[in-house]
Amino acid sequence: MLSAPAQRSSTGATASAAEYLTFRLGQEEYGIDILRVQEIRSYEQPTRMAHAPEFIKGVIDLRGVIVPIVDLRLKLHCAEAEYTDFTVVIILNVGGTVLGAVVDAVADVVALPADAIKPAPQFQGQMDASFVRGIATVGERMLIVVDIESLLSSAEMGLVKTVATA
Repeated sequence: MLSAPAQRSSTGATASAAEYLTFRLGQEEYGIDILRVQEIRSYEQPTRMAHAPEFIKGVIDLRGVIVPIVDLRLKLHCAEAEYTDFTVVIILNVGGTVLGAVVDAVADVVALPADAIKPAPQFQGQMDASFVRGIATVGERMLIVVDIESLLSSAEMGLVKTVATA
């Protein structure tokens, strides 16, 4: 049985931790806030939309809601974007918009205290790391913690909303 101070400190530590859904894109592992996730589905070929950027694969009908599908592998310029039995779509609610994010595979859910997420290094050049909240170590794994709203910038979100309502 824990003493009252021990109970408070363990509860306090748990309360400050946030949960992240982890997924793979190529060889890297990423994490997004679990509160943005609505569901995880197997990949199905979406209906292509004319004049949409390459990373927007199209739209699907999800129980009467038209949902744009964004391939994060293409958005983040991964070397390969292969569709396998492990390829899944994470249905997200981002800024009031429902959209699907194609990833190579979903791994698990991890709880990370805020102090476990270290600032990501900043690089000069073409890499846009504004969507990276930080890097966390989970056991032997390095996890890139993503701010999904920053990743899908407001200009692109406007495009996605346009595609979703088209």
